[in-house]
Amino acid sequence: MNLIKFNKRKFLIKYNHREDFGHEWYVQILNTGKYFPRPFRDFSLLQASVSWNDYPSWPYIQIKSGTGSVLSILFWAYKFGFDIGLIERTWNFDRLNELNETPT
Repeated sequence: MNLIKFNKRKFLIKYNHREDFGHEWYVQILNTGKYFPRPFRDFSLLQASVSWNDYPSWPYIQIKSGTGSVLSILFWAYKFGFDIGLIERTWNFDRLNELNETPT
């Protein structure tokens, strides 16, 4: 679902729900998409996700900078996960869904 349309194809805020081994809700704010030149294409100013998965895991936290993001923080505890990225490459779940639909 997309919010706050500022052009025919561009949105300031995009959010969606995805289900794959649990539930994940994610939001992307100021996504550049395919409308910018190559160095700035497919970036988001801020993107975050909250997830509740079917399989538990040990708790951990991961903080990284570089390789497609200015700052990325991932937190996981039992079945709950939280991820936030600042000026980060855009998560493209449409591409993942296309790969899953192709026969092997």
